[in-house]
Amino acid sequence: MKKVFFTSAIIILIFSIFSISQFFKNSNFNKYYIISKSEYYNKVYASWLGQIIGNIYGLPHECQYVDEPRPENFGKMSYEKNQLQLMKEVNGSFSDDDTDIEYMYLLQMEKHGIEPSYYQLAEAWQYHVRERVWLANRAAIGAMKIGLTPPLTGAKNRNPHWFQIDPQLVNEIWALTSPGMIEYACDKSAWAAKITNDDWGIEPTIHYAAMYSSAFFEKDIKKLISIGLDHIPENGVFYNTVKEVINIYNKYPEIRDWKKARKELSDKFYINEPEMTKTMWNANLNGACGILALLYGDGDFIKTLDIAAGLGFDADNQTATMSGLLGIIYGLDGLPEKFLFPFKDKMWDKPFNDFYKNVSRYDLPDIKISEMTKKTVEQAEKIIISNGGEIYEEDGEVFYKINRNSNFSPKLEISVEPNPIFQLGVPFKYKLYTSYDNNDVEWEIYSQTLPNGIKFKDGTFFGTPEVTGSFKIGVNLRRGEQEVFKEINLTVFEKNIALEADKIIAYVRKTDTVLRDKMWITVGKKIFSNDVSIINDGIHKGDNSVFYSINDSNKSFVDYYGYEWKNTKLIGNIVFRTGSVEENGGWFKNIEIEYINNKGDWIKLNDGFSISPEFDNSNSALNKSHFVDYLIDFSPINTKGIRITGFAGGGDHWHELSKNSYFTSITELEIYPPLKN
Repeated sequence: MKKVFFTSAIIILIFSIFSISQFFKNSNFNKYYIISKSEYYNKVYASWLGQIIGNIYGLPHECQYVDEPRPENFGKMSYEKNQLQLMKEVNGSFSDDDTDIEYMYLLQMEKHGIEPSYYQLAEAWQYHVRERVWLANRAAIGAMKIGLTPPLTGAKNRNPHWFQIDPQLVNEIWALTSPGMIEYACDKSAWAAKITNDDWGIEPTIHYAAMYSSAFFEKDIKKLISIGLDHIPENGVFYNTVKEVINIYNKYPEIRDWKKARKELSDKFYINEPEMTKTMWNANLNGACGILALLYGDGDFIKTLDIAAGLGFDADNQTATMSGLLGIIYGLDGLPEKFLFPFKDKMWDKPFNDFYKNVSRYDLPDIKISEMTKKTVEQAEKIIISNGGEIYEEDGEVFYKINRNSNFSPKLEISVEPNPIFQLGVPFKYKLYTSYDNNDVEWEIYSQTLPNGIKFKDGTFFGTPEVTGSFKIGVNLRRGEQEVFKEINLTVFEKNIALEADKIIAYVRKTDTVLRDKMWITVGKKIFSNDVSIINDGIHKGDNSVFYSINDSNKSFVDYYGYEWKNTKLIGNIVFRTGSVEENGGWFKNIEIEYINNKGDWIKLNDGFSISPEFDNSNSALNKSHFVDYLIDFSPINTKGIRITGFAGGGDHWHELSKNSYFTSITELEIYPPLKN
């Protein structure tokens, strides 16, 4: 009997313990994180300082080590002379693209609220980001200048650099202001990353956001990496990459073997990367380097910094981001004094003299680092409160009670192409872009009838047009209490008569591939065609779709593309679809229209023409967009030949193999009869 009673008591006790543990697991005790304001401030301050250290230290190593890693430098690490000189000149730290856009985002949160819209951030990009921007960031700026808004500015069909590193270095601020709110930090970072990137190109950014947000309450590096994995698509590109990096590290766990690990990483994620995404700036590649640096550094700031720089590729970004992460983990006391006070004469009494000098962005104010930290804390407090958290005082100290289960819901927005253009009898699919997945919102069409042959479902127009004309269609989008309206203009032309051309004409008919391959080219070679004949093959994107008029000229020249026919054609519209833009060329500085008159001479269009979107006549790569569809409209003419012409863009470039280069790019040139409504 005693035995039965004892056994029953044990069972009851176990059940009680289990019930209590489940209670705590499912109660508010598990729902919230608690951190003091002073501790949070210290960690944010150290993160900003860590990012500044990593950025300034890493700059000289940016893109310097591709084929081979940099020699390790443990114990000998210091800023290079140029960086020291600039710090001395500004009497503090200075900005670069690893911190300055974060700072810009922080100011936008102050201006517009903790959850600014895509439109508001795009305005900030266009105003403040006027130089010192590359790859996906530059492509997004160019897209904004022709009227596109995010997320279309980062979409794969618009931004050829959607897979590059860009969002990994500008989005830490979203996690820095949402401590312990991992889902919120990840979703907000993913949303912001779509300004410039798409698909798996945003996955490292999400992983970093999870680590940053978690690091306020978790110090173990391997656990942070694992938490990051929990918040990116399972078996997605970067998920599998992180798993592989861990395997490589486990194969060579001793820090002396980091170069062996680097060799395997490089082979897998660079050497054998598919050609279209094989660049030293690839997001997946550089994300892998960041994770490997964390593993070998094992929480040691100096080792992490050195390995991140030594692994190479776009190294300054890894040095900045991982140093900022360690700043969160260990606070100010975890940062090496020699990097905070780099001058032997002890000219500063605060880290970096508590000064952040803006040298990279238009009209961003200089600021004390302590003030930047204060502003970050202020925004975080608003985010904590708005997501069910609390700020309270206990024993004279302020604490944050943080709701771990917070979720980010962006403002509802629609982004559309400037000129959706289709052909009579040709099947098409045209997707509208929103700040949500298209099937997570309610769509409604405001139009008496859609043009015959055109249908609409879940934010996508599709079908085979049966009538020509220009059609204004109102689209209403709803999600919960949010609602937004957008008017879409769809244009349907008759058959593209370029397909009937007897002759394709161009100033440069064959790309000088030897010269091209020596240039600083940022897109995969598979995109290129060497023959101008691709301009009327009906293919707008993908392999062999872009022609570069690269030749041996070292000065700007008059370039042109067009067609001739044996029989006279009535022409009223041209659609010029541009190709990809490089830093050193790939655009027209101006556009003119010429046609063959009844005497057989090429003459300029006297009556003028309209072009939409508005054409930029500058010679700046920053103002040019990739894959623009320019609709050129003019009074109808009868002619046997027509062409677009203008001076090829380009010029001086910092890369020695790309100096003084000028060329244009094109994917398609379509010619249409006058539009009939």
